[in-house]
Amino acid sequence: MRTPVVMTLGMVFAPCGLLFNLTSTLAPGWRLVKGFLDQPVDVELYQGLWDMCREQSSSERECGQQDKSGYFEAQPVLVARALMVTSLAVTVLGLLLASLGVRCWQDVPNFVLAGLSGVVLFVAGLLSLIPVSWYNHFLRDRDVLPLPASQVTVQVSYSLVLGYLGSCLLLLGGFSLALSFAPWCEERCRRSRKAPSAGPRRSSVSTIRVEWPEPELTPAIKYYSDGQHRPPPAQHRKPKPKVGFPMPRPPPKAYTNSVDVLAGEGWEAAQSQDSTSCSSHPYDSTLPCDSDL
Repeated sequence: MRTPVVMTLGMVFAPCGLLFNLTSTLAPGWRLVKGFLDQPVDVELYQGLWDMCREQSSSERECGQQDKSGYFEAQPVLVARALMVTSLAVTVLGLLLASLGVRCWQDVPNFVLAGLSGVVLFVAGLLSLIPVSWYNHFLRDRDVLPLPASQVTVQVSYSLVLGYLGSCLLLLGGFSLALSFAPWCEERCRRSRKAPSAGPRRSSVSTIRVEWPEPELTPAIKYYSDGQHRPPPAQHRKPKPKVGFPMPRPPPKAYTNSVDVLAGEGWEAAQSQDSTSCSSHPYDSTLPCDSDL
């Protein structure tokens, strides 16, 4: 199985946060004091949780300076020592749990163990963020964090910045790993839904079955089988309705001619006509006359 993105981000952010917090805890650079009136201008004093270093001209550095102002007995310094060491120990424990839960030579990660490691790393980030923020709040307060008697300039040094970065990375890495609980919670919810109930449940809504009449299919679909169209049976045939109205038919009409072709063809007319002509009509000229018979 491919490692989820949230686990990968957590495994990247958490070791970086551990490295920054370790450097911040051991390095003498929480506060930078300079501008001493009785010393050269380029003299700077770096104060940390465990040691003080005096630096001049950025080349000569002497650590193990004597604390004359009671800086190491200040409450923010003592609390920062305890909480930073505790944060480092909790971070190591969280990384150990994360290494066992994320992969540990298994195909499927252990989501519960990975999520638990995220919670542990998130707590480690809080344990380191609290002393860093508290120390920064009283950075220029002479009553809480003592300073030399002369007027000096106080600034934030690199160890305090590294403490902020390490704490934020631990918070992000822990939150990212804590998101590994999501697949585990989803699986638990799915199992609880699939679990059978104690007794049969009676439905509060009654089911009514309604049978609707099937629509009559067209003949092209209803009587089509084996690739051939078949005519519907006689009982399913319906007479086609007649559309329109009957047209009146004209009465039968005989052929009429305004000229009476039989006029003058009687016996009396034949006696009175000239023997050379048989009829006065032009289309009777082809008939043989009586004289020729």
